[in-house]
Amino acid sequence: MSKINVAILGATGMIGQRFIQMLEDHPYFEIEGLYASERSQGKKLSEVLKVRDHVYLDETMDREIEVMDVGKISKNCRVAFSGIPSDLAGPTETQLAEAGVAVFTNAGSHRMDEHVPILIPEVNPDQIEAIKDQPTYKDGGYIVTNANCSSTGIAAPLAALDRAYGLKQVFVSTYQALSGAGYPGVPSLDAVGNVVPFISHEEEKMETELAKMLGTYSNGKFNFAGFKVMANCARVPVVDGHLESLVLDLEQQPTLEEIEKTLVGFRGEPQKLNLPSAPVQPIIVRHEDNRPQPVFDVMAGSPARAKGMAVTIGRLRQGNGYYKAFAMSHNTLRGGAGGSVLNAELAKAKGIL
Repeated sequence: MSKINVAILGATGMIGQRFIQMLEDHPYFEIEGLYASERSQGKKLSEVLKVRDHVYLDETMDREIEVMDVGKISKNCRVAFSGIPSDLAGPTETQLAEAGVAVFTNAGSHRMDEHVPILIPEVNPDQIEAIKDQPTYKDGGYIVTNANCSSTGIAAPLAALDRAYGLKQVFVSTYQALSGAGYPGVPSLDAVGNVVPFISHEEEKMETELAKMLGTYSNGKFNFAGFKVMANCARVPVVDGHLESLVLDLEQQPTLEEIEKTLVGFRGEPQKLNLPSAPVQPIIVRHEDNRPQPVFDVMAGSPARAKGMAVTIGRLRQGNGYYKAFAMSHNTLRGGAGGSVLNAELAKAKGIL
């Protein structure tokens, strides 16, 4: 089977380099080029390396960064994986879609656009059909976004519980890793030994994106889910991994054993299709008093290609009519590049690529 040529945009950034990690030796995709701004032109990946927990292939490390060129990318690539900043991503991704390229993006510029899905394949695979209403689709171009990294970490557990018991209200507090702010991220004197209780626009994103993802798409429009989400977001001195505190108000009153069974048994379309980057078990429940923790659980997921793609739930509790838990996910893999790669794998499996 011939592989699909793909471009990686923003290859000098943390998300861009996670894309490279996920796409090395990928069974579906072949990296055609690494693209970034003019100041990085001609540099090898080894000279701009930011990811420190993955050993890249020698030939990958020797690849040179090119200047982003919509014409070249559209000529040589069917797919672009975008890890560029949102202010640049908006117009660049639109141009690529207009040129017939399928864009799978980590940026937030198009998440709330009229026919652009915020896709998590285990949660809302049917919403990928929205791309067929994008005006560029007839020429092969379209945009699919992944969710904000903090929304991604709780979307699958919330979807599982909503379907089984009905969600009324979701109260979430996030303890978000430094890598979520990009590289070099939060200045060290602001971060070390500190908690910063503000992340610009994060709470608003969570409250709207989850409602869009857990809703439906029909008759050319998104119908948002009816439950309420209230979020508080903070940055903590952790390198990778977002920990999130959940308090849930459900329409039904299941036992904790029923809740756990629902979460552990949850499977989505990626698991049924055996997509390469899909974790065999997308939600893992821990029983220790002090789990999940970033140091232990950030790389949860199997097989090897799906490490960092599972969500870990712990400290399931019940009281005063509410359910409480902690969720842990890898913000630059499951909540970043890995999420977009899985979206592209789903598109290929559905014959959209």
